[in-house]
Amino acid sequence: MKKILFAAAVAALSSTAAFAADLPARTYTKAPPPIVAPIYNWTGFYVGGFVGGAFDGSSGFSTNDPAALGSRTDSAFFGGGQVGYNYQFSPNWVVGIEGDIGALSSNSHSFVTSFPEAASVKNDWLASVTGRLGYTWGQTLIYAKGGVAFRDAKVDSNVPVLVSRDNTGYTVGGGLEYMFAPAWSAKIEYQYYNFDNTALTFPSASSVSFRDDVHTVKAGINYHFNWGGPVAASRY
Repeated sequence: MKKILFAAAVAALSSTAAFAADLPARTYTKAPPPIVAPIYNWTGFYVGGFVGGAFDGSSGFSTNDPAALGSRTDSAFFGGGQVGYNYQFSPNWVVGIEGDIGALSSNSHSFVTSFPEAASVKNDWLASVTGRLGYTWGQTLIYAKGGVAFRDAKVDSNVPVLVSRDNTGYTVGGGLEYMFAPAWSAKIEYQYYNFDNTALTFPSASSVSFRDDVHTVKAGINYHFNWGGPVAASRY
């Protein structure tokens, strides 16, 4: 009986070894690649352009001449460019400085006195140097801005006229910017320019004055030089 059991065990082991030899070799599966999540960094220089519209803020004027008439250009095309620098100093906060300049298709105030005397005050361009403070989450940046505003001074008149006018004022605004590619962003922005009051005094002693301010809405695009461009973080 012992011999029979031993023979049966040997036969079973032999068949198991033969079956194992016939099995295919084990295949090894590589670990899945890490999921890469882009982290957008707004730090760096940028340059871009914009188009939009400019709208007069002041709707009336004051005068010592009851017969004086006034008119204005309510809206104008506004287009130009900007250059700036951003610094992202925390995961969500961005500070920066920006300079921009744009040309106006037409932006004027015109007056005719009772004598008649006529004069027109026109802005051909607007410019500003502003500081920016923004809050970002990923590709989106919302920001406020404020600083110094500049403009040209052009007065046309059929008589010598004394002009009291500031060509330097202040500006405030804000906007939303979206980084749609590693080096490119698009923005929409509102900006208000205030140059206090402008006054004209004619030889007849007639005078007119008005509040000189402009509202602008701009859509623009920026190219970022990637000094602090997007980096990647890995997570599994």
